[in-house]
This record gives sequence, structure tokens and C-alpha cells, in this order.
Amino acid sequence: MAESLWVRIRDQGNKGNLVVGVYYRPPDQKDPIYEAFLLQLQEASYSQALILLGEFSHPDICWKSSMVSCRQSRRLLECIEVNFLSQVIDSPTRGDALLDLMFTNASELIGDVKIGGSLGCSGHALVELAVLRDMGQAKSKARTLNFRKAKLQLFKELVNRSPWEATLRNKGAEQSWQIFKDTFKKQKSSRSPRVRNQERTARDQHG
Repeated sequence: MAESLWVRIRDQGNKGNLVVGVYYRPPDQKDPIYEAFLLQLQEASYSQALILLGEFSHPDICWKSSMVSCRQSRRLLECIEVNFLSQVIDSPTRGDALLDLMFTNASELIGDVKIGGSLGCSGHALVELAVLRDMGQAKSKARTLNFRKAKLQLFKELVNRSPWEATLRNKGAEQSWQIFKDTFKKQKSSRSPRVRNQERTARDQHG
């Protein structure tokens, strides 16, 4: 059964908040339950500073190429890309598999990440990291897309002009999806102005 825990930590000067999440996903997780968690993650990504870690059990994800072999792994990648999160851990945490992951929207908060050894009788590697003490100093560099100012018609024309038939010929489903996604992201980034997370939060609070 999947489990998640979220904690909001205030610094002593009350200058900022750090949201820390811990998550466990069983390998046989059902889609509706996982989708509910991804909604939680999306909401948490709006925080000034977020660190989420846990056992996600997605050994099929290649973090260098963003290639996956199952639907839930693809949904996780889509979620972290849309919400501008970074995955920090890059070494196996159980045998040769990378099962434990760490996501953040403020990578400048995290430093000196060490993976190795274990705690007690755990079969997972111990993950150590340093976190910036003054949360008020943490200003996420993540950007979101301002679709109110985007030239959507021009964007649509640019996507439609791509020679999809020739580009995707003899490509498998996974490779075709990756090509389309890369093209979409390139057009989206070039045509949609970006705004800071803090600006988006302030705008949302004022309606």
C-alpha cells in the first residue's frame, strides 16, 4: 500500500518554509492511487522550497535519457517536468537498482549528497545530504509557463508544420513519444513567456 507524509518546516526567523515529503510506492501500485499522489506532488511543487524523497520503485527509468518502459514511470517524468522539479539521486540505492529518489524545486538548498552504507538492517543505501538552514535564502529558480501571454495560434502552426510522418517513420512508440515531447517542449519554451514560482504563487493568492 502506498504511503506519503508531508511536513512543513519553518525556519527560526520565520523567513520561509521548507516542505519535506516522504513517499513509498509499492511495485504493484494501481493507477488511480498513483494519480492521486501525483496531484499531491503537483500541489507541493508550488511551495517556496520542496524536498521529496522515498522509495518510488521505478527501476525502468533512465534518468539520463528520460526513457521508460511503463506507464506510471512515464507519468512521473511528465509530472516532474511540468512542475520543474529536479531529481537529485544518481546512484543505485538497492543493489544495482535506483529505487529511491529525491525531488526538489530548489536545488540550491541541497548539497553534499552522499549515498552509501546502510542504517540498521535496511537493504537500501543510506542517503545523506546537507540542507541550507535559512529558508529565506532559498529562492527557487524554477519557471512556469505564462500561457496568458503565449501566442498559441503561432505555436499550433509551428507544431503542425513539423514533418511528423517522415520524422517518426520506423520509430517505436517510446521513441516516437520522446521525439514529439522534445519538439513540444522546445516550441512551448520558445513561445510561452516564463514567470517565477513566487510570482505565480502571489497571483494565485490574489485571484
